[in-house]
Amino acid sequence: MSDALVIIPTYNEKENIEVIIRATFKQKKEFDILVVDDNSPDMTWKIVENLILEFPNRLFLEKRQGKNGLGTAYIHGFKWGLAKKYDYIIEMDADFSHNPEDLIHLYSACKNEGSDVSVGSRYVNNKVNVVNWDVKRLLLSYFASKYVRLITRIPLFDTTAGFVCWKRHVLETIQLDKIKFIGYAFQIEMKFKAWKHGFNIKEVSVVFTDRMVGISKMTGGIVSEALFGVIKMKLKGLPK
Repeated sequence: MSDALVIIPTYNEKENIEVIIRATFKQKKEFDILVVDDNSPDMTWKIVENLILEFPNRLFLEKRQGKNGLGTAYIHGFKWGLAKKYDYIIEMDADFSHNPEDLIHLYSACKNEGSDVSVGSRYVNNKVNVVNWDVKRLLLSYFASKYVRLITRIPLFDTTAGFVCWKRHVLETIQLDKIKFIGYAFQIEMKFKAWKHGFNIKEVSVVFTDRMVGISKMTGGIVSEALFGVIKMKLKGLPK
């Protein structure tokens, strides 16, 4: 058993899931993987079940009954990982927008460099590291992070990043059952709570590459949740 768990939430990711799992297992550092699948109609979960036969002690599957949002999938995974006593728990997308080769950098920032949380950042020091996004989406993401930083004062360049490594004591301290947002704003709320608790958050520069296959899960409702949710977070202060 590794000391680090990578959580990959999935919904209709049959084109990507086997390749991302194998790429993760090829890294020099050993990571375990938990796939949290929301009962994908394309049977992504079935591919994972077959791979578990090949990797019985490193690959795990939690199959939920329906599509209930990214945030709830990660919280499900966090609780599973904490119960299994992992010291480091990492969020990663299934579509290769997050490069598995960067896992070691996020892990090392927490393991060896004193960080409680490490964020795979697309915008460290305002330098943009994004590939294959159209200008409209890039500007939306970049200025959304700027907006969040302005409203909340959280000292991060990429407040909406979804490639994150958490030390277990951070997740144990944050009251996961009180996380309010389930979409895009989930990533903001988690970082905001960690910061309010005084944890050390480090940004690690990564290159974000848009998915080559499959369909993006981004919707207007998810973006709206983030924009208006940030104001609610700031006003309420998200009590600990």
